[in-house]
Amino acid sequence: MTPGPELLRRLLRAKDRMDGASHEDWPVRRLAQVSAVSPSHFARAFKQAFGVPPHRYLLSRRIERAVALLRDTDLSITDIAFQTGWRSLGTFGRVFHDITGENPGNLRARMRLEPHARERVPECLVRAAQRPDLKSAVSEKRRARTAGTVAPHTKEVP
Repeated sequence: MTPGPELLRRLLRAKDRMDGASHEDWPVRRLAQVSAVSPSHFARAFKQAFGVPPHRYLLSRRIERAVALLRDTDLSITDIAFQTGWRSLGTFGRVFHDITGENPGNLRARMRLEPHARERVPECLVRAAQRPDLKSAVSEKRRARTAGTVAPHTKEVP
């Protein structure tokens, strides 16, 4: 069952805040206040409306932004990690690898070697195509990779 139009507007308000400031901490309590609903109702309704829990959505935005910074700037990986909201470089690197399948330095090097036909493609389409797949928890992906299987609802990363 999807949320009604009024609740959906409130959820979108919280989603927009996360999009605009993904580097900030967004605990469910804070997001629920933005949406003017209880924390448990917010978490449940957000997942129903957008298909992923709020924390996974935030992780995908942070990783998406980090990929863009790796591709488009010469900032150090440490600076990128802190600019995108990570408090620990180790956690950033581990989660980045778990989601994208490669470490930040390798991704940057590979993207710089690829031809740049991106200028002809609208940025919104490029981002949608490169959006991290977080249908399952990062820990589920890690366990499945260790066991040699693919977690449900995930893309197999080469």
